[in-house]
Amino acid sequence: MIYSSPANLGVLACPGGEVFADEVIFYLKKCYHHKFGHAVEALSKKYGLNSDEVVKRIDFLVETQALAVQEPKRGHSPRFKVPARFSFFPNGEIKAEILESIRGKDIYIFQDVENHYPVSFNAGEARRSLTVNDHLMTIFVTVDAVQQAGAERITLVAPLYPYSRQHKKKGREGVTATRIGQMLESLGVSRILTLDIHSREIGNAFNLMRLENLHASYQIIRQLLAITGIKNDDLVVVSPDTGAVDRNKFYATALKKPLALLYKERDYSRISKDALENNIAEIKLLGDVKDKTVFMADDMLGTGGTLLKAMRFLKEQGAGKVIAAVSLPLFTGNAVSHFDAAYKEGLFYRIIGTNAIYHEELLKREWYNSVSISKLFAQTISRLHQGLSLSSLLDSRSVIGKLLAGE
Repeated sequence: MIYSSPANLGVLACPGGEVFADEVIFYLKKCYHHKFGHAVEALSKKYGLNSDEVVKRIDFLVETQALAVQEPKRGHSPRFKVPARFSFFPNGEIKAEILESIRGKDIYIFQDVENHYPVSFNAGEARRSLTVNDHLMTIFVTVDAVQQAGAERITLVAPLYPYSRQHKKKGREGVTATRIGQMLESLGVSRILTLDIHSREIGNAFNLMRLENLHASYQIIRQLLAITGIKNDDLVVVSPDTGAVDRNKFYATALKKPLALLYKERDYSRISKDALENNIAEIKLLGDVKDKTVFMADDMLGTGGTLLKAMRFLKEQGAGKVIAAVSLPLFTGNAVSHFDAAYKEGLFYRIIGTNAIYHEELLKREWYNSVSISKLFAQTISRLHQGLSLSSLLDSRSVIGKLLAGE
């Protein structure tokens, strides 16, 4: 990100996504100031000027250019957040208004569709708790407002892709995950940034829109190192089901640990209601966990029933500490209280989650460790805005290798 380019980068937070957006903006500013400092240092050496003189000249050039369009701004003090007003009407309709010009800008719209805490509307006069569908409609009206305001490019930043679990047909049902993406594409969204999407095939359903699927594996492994020493621990990686094999194989390979698998027989005539009432009929283990520290990773945790049943089964098989990691910690319904009870019972030691989902209650729990993926998203946005490669951010094996080597 060179010193002049952030003027065209804007972050617009929907109600629900504001907390995460503010955290990402913090790291975006750090990225910008870091790169600006390097640019100033390089120019100082090249032209034999001190840093203050270089900054003054940059400011002069940028502000002179800004005056030509009557939009004064400082070259090294970007303000990324775009002010907006969201209204909630008595009949349930939602309206988004952009409060400054964004014509020609590269706009990133943030939304957390699983934030069910009260959010502000009507200039702070009203606070409402929203459903996933409310948040999704907010995305639609915001994208439309940004498109109508003349943005050059629109990217949706949704750590949890809405309806991602409805991605394949088992009978007479829709593939809603695909339809959501197609609707966003038709509204003018050119790219979606998400985290550990439930099915990578979702991204294959779009015509021109791109889906960038980020991973929190580096952040999770760093937290795992803080919880338990990898090299000295008798640790085994366990895939909680067949659908998570690739994810856990990645962790097993990176950590150089054995991989085991839990195979679950499900009764699809039963509908999972909560953590205690689910459709798992039987669990089988392929591998050895006796007296070992178990690490399991999955993409999301909803009611938590599947994970709790797996934890109980592993303890029955003689496992020592059980540690789980989830990229998207939804903890819907009474999940938090169910995990409180399971922790007291000794079924698990820790759960590692990310700040992709806003959840105040989790942060109060001794058994829960939150890791931040805000910097990862900030670096991704910075590189996308500059047109740079994302390879090193999408594939974290090399940086994980360096982390483990320095343990």
